[in-house]
Amino acid sequence: MTAVDDSVHDRLTDARIALTPTQLALAVTLLAALGFVLLFAQAPMLHDSMHDFRHAAGVVCH
Repeated sequence: MTAVDDSVHDRLTDARIALTPTQLALAVTLLAALGFVLLFAQAPMLHDSMHDFRHAAGVVCH
């Protein structure tokens, strides 16, 4: 691929050729799940859960 052919459209075309329908479905599902988590999960709740996880794992964070 040359610099002239390096566009988003070309990358999407290459991905359609290289990936199987199962892989594409998995990628779309993963993106949807991540979007759901980022949209509906509250930042303080995630921060507190990660803070508690670090303490449970023995990591001293303060």
